[in-house]
Order: sequence, then C-alpha cells, then structure tokens
Amino acid sequence: MLPMDYQYFTGAWIYKVIRNADPETANFLHGTGYADGNKKFKLFNYSPLDLRPYKLWNEKSLFELTGETITLKVSFLVNPVAATFVRGLFMNQEVYLGDRFNGVDFVVTEVQALPQPGFHETMRYRIASPAVISHLPDGARHPRYLHPEDERFETFFLRHLSQKFRGHLIASGEGTPEPISKTGMNFKLLKTRGSRCCTMKPGTKEQTRVRGFLFDFDLTAPVEIHEMVWSAGFGEKNATGFGWGEVNANL
Repeated sequence: MLPMDYQYFTGAWIYKVIRNADPETANFLHGTGYADGNKKFKLFNYSPLDLRPYKLWNEKSLFELTGETITLKVSFLVNPVAATFVRGLFMNQEVYLGDRFNGVDFVVTEVQALPQPGFHETMRYRIASPAVISHLPDGARHPRYLHPEDERFETFFLRHLSQKFRGHLIASGEGTPEPISKTGMNFKLLKTRGSRCCTMKPGTKEQTRVRGFLFDFDLTAPVEIHEMVWSAGFGEKNATGFGWGEVNANL
C-alpha cells in the first residue's frame, strides 16, 4: 500500500541519495539553487511514479500495487560529466516510500539515460505532474494558485520561465545577463485536464497543501529555454515534483 501523497517522500529520497554521495551538491540543490535577484530556482525535477498495474483505494488515499516494477524519471540541469556521476548514484539504491502507517520498500534495478528530444522554437508539451503558478495578492497570507485559463496565467508563466533561465545563466558563469524579454515567447493552452492538491511534509508542523494543474500546451521560446525546462520542469516547486512536462507532438 502506497500513500497517494507519495510525491514528497520521493523527493526526500532523491535528496538523501545525492547528500550521501556529495553533500555540497545536495546543499546547492536543496538550499541555494540558481538565483535571479531574490528569486531562487532549484533546477531539478522528477516525474510521477508509473505504478501500473495498481488498485485505487480512494477512501483510504492509497494505491495498492499489484505489479513488480515501477518507473521514475529524474532530471537535473547539470553538465554531461555530472549527469554520468548522478546516474551512477542511484543504481542498487534501496528506498522506503511512505509514512509510518503505509509504504513500500523498493530496490533500484535499472538506470537508463533518456535521449534528449530534438528542440525547436515551438514545442508541444503535456504536463504529467501538476504545474504550479501562484501569486500573493497584497494583504493576503497565502498564495493563490492560478488556473491555466486565468487571464493572468500566461504572463506569470512566461515571467517565471524568463527568471528561471536568467538564474541558470548567472549560475553557469555567464555574468549577469539582462532580464530576458518575453517578446517572441508565447504560451498557447490546448486543453486542461483538471487539478490536483498535494500534501507537502505530511504529518509534520510544516504540512501544507499545494494545488497544481494538468494541461496540454504549445510553447514558443528560444531553444535554450526548451532545453532548460526539459531538465528542470515548468512552473514553481519543481524540486518537489511539480511541473514535470513531456514533449508530445501528437496532441
């Protein structure tokens, strides 16, 4: 039995693997990230678990796993040498995903490097884990999570992409580039597929609920930005499993 809110446990395990092998990299990913002014971006993302086959127990918020194998995709915006190092870290790792009541023990039996797709200025994506775009209105204590059909969504979405890419360039040692213009960038919503509310740090005093949305869209942007989001994800909170996007030319 695996809790439906396994997303947080997955991210905690990934950090643990990195930390045990390279504490400096783990501290960078978890605590610092790539900065653009007062914005910090952790350019690392992971997909939902492919649990099939399974049985869903909605009333208990549990998955009953009935197969022998699951699949997880993990991506880091790192250079090729570091990518080879990271792949080696995960082989034969053992992990327990779950809380003190329900969970599953896993062993990593295979690690594959996925080929990078061919990128063009206009690409079609499917969001596979909820993507988060939020803003904090004046006087509000909690952020508002924007629906992709909200008239403000495109502006916030493209602004976040630009800030994230600028932070990446700064961290890569390319100086302090000027803010990237959103001219020539375009977000075209094709289809919304609902929303999902995920619990972060479940069972702790810091427990929070975050809402993200599933949708399909076209993005027009410089090729370098497409390369970045393929490794780092879309929207906010990528390092906790939000905003995993799949290239999909068949939508």
